[in-house]
Amino acid sequence: MISIKNIVLGIAIFLLMMFVAIYGIRAVYGKGPQYDEFCKQSINFNQTNCEDAGGKWVNNSQYVADQRGAVKVVPAEGGSCNYDYDKCNKDFQNANEIYTKKVFFIAAPLGVIIIAVGALIFGLEFVGAGLMAGGVGVIFYGVMGYWQYTSDWLKFIILLIGLVVVIWIGYYLNKKLRKKKEHEEMK
Repeated sequence: MISIKNIVLGIAIFLLMMFVAIYGIRAVYGKGPQYDEFCKQSINFNQTNCEDAGGKWVNNSQYVADQRGAVKVVPAEGGSCNYDYDKCNKDFQNANEIYTKKVFFIAAPLGVIIIAVGALIFGLEFVGAGLMAGGVGVIFYGVMGYWQYTSDWLKFIILLIGLVVVIWIGYYLNKKLRKKKEHEEMK
């Protein structure tokens, strides 16, 4: 019998399981690289010291309408330094790729384990469903950070393995429930 209490409990388990896993991973590996740690921002650059520091100077411009109403771009006084134009942005991206790869290789298997535990061990349906949804959330967390760095072939293989595992869990769970139901009917 489906009850509102069980639905709410299942949702609560889903959210808490997901956040416990995410913050557990962060506790082990830290928050991840922060852009500010690699690319120090300063508003005191002029064109010369910006370019000397490895940045790219961007001149200010403004849009001005002439007498006929046509809009044109006119250089304005000053500019800004795109300091991360070269090195620091690359360093940040490299550090972020390494971090998200570690998170992925922890979160993906952890999510599958959580799904399996929810499906195979817990008899209370809302607890199992909540854990399974939490496992999906953990997998999603791990995959989304690293996804931008993976090739299409690796994405395909990851998704295929995930699909096979989830289908197997579903098949096994339904087979187990069917046997349980048949056993109860025989009594």
